[in-house]
Amino acid sequence: MRIAIYPNVTKSGAGEILERVIKFANQYNIELLLPPKEGKFFYHEELINQNIEKEYIDMAISIGGDGTLLGLCRRLAKNGIPVCGINIGHLGFLADIEPGEIEAKLTKIINRQYKIEERLMLSAYIKRQGKINYIGSAVNDVVVSKCGVSRMLHFGVAINNYMVTNYKADGLIISTPTGSTAYSLSAGGPIVNPKVKGIILTPICPHSCFIRPMVIDESEKVALNIINIISMTKRSVNLTLDGQEGVDIEPDDEIIIEKANFPAQIVRFEDKNFYQTFMNKLCL
Repeated sequence: MRIAIYPNVTKSGAGEILERVIKFANQYNIELLLPPKEGKFFYHEELINQNIEKEYIDMAISIGGDGTLLGLCRRLAKNGIPVCGINIGHLGFLADIEPGEIEAKLTKIINRQYKIEERLMLSAYIKRQGKINYIGSAVNDVVVSKCGVSRMLHFGVAINNYMVTNYKADGLIISTPTGSTAYSLSAGGPIVNPKVKGIILTPICPHSCFIRPMVIDESEKVALNIINIISMTKRSVNLTLDGQEGVDIEPDDEIIIEKANFPAQIVRFEDKNFYQTFMNKLCL
């Protein structure tokens, strides 16, 4: 069995967890692969693979929090590689292994005692000067928002080429059901079971009593135009993917969001009730 390990170098305790994983792998003849940066940082050059994302691997494991797992999904989902997370972060909605159960869960992995949940992902594009550019994919959300001290934005929102609404707000969150418990929830969006085949549009601080979040079908394409381009300058608006990667939006850009051609494949070890997990994690 070949497993790629992605420890978060900024997380306290990641090195200790990595050593436990390596010890287990040596006992059960599992081949581990580490990316160059992580391998050098944790002094395991013998495990470094320069082309890790082009290699055949059975699974990838992140060591960190949900953010670490999200980044790994964006890197590997297009290759159809299942991803599992060891949680040393805060919430752990997606990272399914807690530090006290590492060896037990790794034993289940080598015995194939797990299932894979497919989660909808989004792809983001920018149409600029007549050319459509692929920006990237997201597991949780694509967010278009103002930067710094820039003014409130005036959006035009079209769904499947039909202009649905326009409004003034600080931004718009386009979320998957997986991401409905993240930024979208904080902005007043609905809680959506990850099994629902939909996309959530949640405005950020809309200047209206009547603008509310929308849930649309996963097959529908969302297009955004920023109407107040006269007052808009470079670096006053940006687009972010899962809050981790971003690009600046320029005047006259059209932003296009749609379902990605590939899902995130997240390893699960047992059936967990989504609502119970949500209540427990957010201490409601």
